[in-house]
Amino acid sequence: MKGISEKHKILVLGGSGFLGGAIYKELCSYFRTFATYNTNNSQFEKNHHFFQYNFEEDDIFEILDIVKPTIIISALRGDFSKQVLLHQHLAEYVVSQNVKLLFLSSANVFDAYSKYPSYEEDKTLSNSIYGHFKIKIENMLLRLPKRQIAILRLPMVFGNQSPRINEILQHIKDETPIEIFPNLIMNVTTDSKLTQQIHYIINRNKYGVFHLGSNDLVHHDDFIKEIISTLNINKKEHYKRVYTTNDDRYLAVLPKVNKLPKHLQLYSQNILEELSL
Repeated sequence: MKGISEKHKILVLGGSGFLGGAIYKELCSYFRTFATYNTNNSQFEKNHHFFQYNFEEDDIFEILDIVKPTIIISALRGDFSKQVLLHQHLAEYVVSQNVKLLFLSSANVFDAYSKYPSYEEDKTLSNSIYGHFKIKIENMLLRLPKRQIAILRLPMVFGNQSPRINEILQHIKDETPIEIFPNLIMNVTTDSKLTQQIHYIINRNKYGVFHLGSNDLVHHDDFIKEIISTLNINKKEHYKRVYTTNDDRYLAVLPKVNKLPKHLQLYSQNILEELSL
C-alpha cells in the first residue's frame, strides 16, 4: 500500500459502469478505493476491493459497514425510483457518519430551459423523466450540510471506450443511421478529464455544485461529424437528423462560480485530439 494516502477511504457506487470504472482507476493508486459491481465478471470477483451489489435488491448498509468510507461517489445507473430510495439511505449515512458524498448529476436537470446555457446557481427545471429524477436527488442532497456534498453536473461524455463512441462505431459497421440533433447546442467532456477533476475535488476538499463541461459550446451534429472524421473510418456513415424544435436549443452546463484550475478545464478540441491518439 506504499504511496497510497490513508486520509480517505473511497467507495465508488457503480464501479463496473463506464464512468464508475474510470473513476476507480483514477483514484485507486492514490487512495484506499473500493467499488461496487453489478455484472457477472470474474475480473471484479477476483478484485477484493470490489463488492457485488444490486441496488434494486441489496442493502447498501452492509457494504458501508465493511468499507467505512470517508467519501462515497455515486455513479450508478438503473431504476430511478430505487436510486432515489438508495440516496435517501446515503443521505442518512452522510449525516450520521460525517462522510462526504459526490453525486454524478446531469445537464438534463436544465432541459426545460432551451434558450441559454446553464450555470451552477441557476434554478433547475426539467421536462424529462431523467432530468426530474436527477433533480429529486440533487434537492435531497442540497438539504444536507453543505461541506459534505458535491454535485457534479455532466454534459455528454465522450472517450475512446465510451458508450457513445462505441455506439457510433457500431452504427457505421452496421451501416445504420447515426442520430444527430442539428438544433442542439451543448458542451462536452471526456472520462479522462472528468476523473482528474474528481481527483482534484477530493484532494482539495471542495464542495458545492460543479459544472464539469467544456468551456466552449458545440452543435451536436457538427461535433459528431468531427468525431467521425477524427476516428478516420474508411466507411461511409449515414445520418438521421432529429429536430425536436425549430429553433436552436441549449443543453449546456458551463462553470462560472466553481471554476477549476486552468489545467483541469477543457475545450471540445481537446476531446477530438484525445480521440485521434
